[in-house]
Amino acid sequence: MDSARLDASFAAPADPTRRAILARLALGEASVNELAEPFRMSQPAISKHLKVFERAGLISQANVGQRRPRRLAPEPLAQATQYLEGYRPFREASFTDLDALLQTLK
Repeated sequence: MDSARLDASFAAPADPTRRAILARLALGEASVNELAEPFRMSQPAISKHLKVFERAGLISQANVGQRRPRRLAPEPLAQATQYLEGYRPFREASFTDLDALLQTLK
């Protein structure tokens, strides 16, 4: 797993606006104007957010006639998920420990 790409994959959605954009793109591709609609932001400001995602490899741009819709790129998201899955045993053990503690408190 490429450390720089993983860093970028986690850093890109650190901003609340970018998380909202990511959530919208999870529903399907969208143009910059469509992505800008729910925000009180200019199209160039949204484009700057999209550049962060593009540099991280989290989104791609298609060319459909005059439109340039953005869509999620699955591979970097899969790599980030794989990284986080490595911590699942720790999280599950914590819940098991909490369950045991709650049982003793009953």
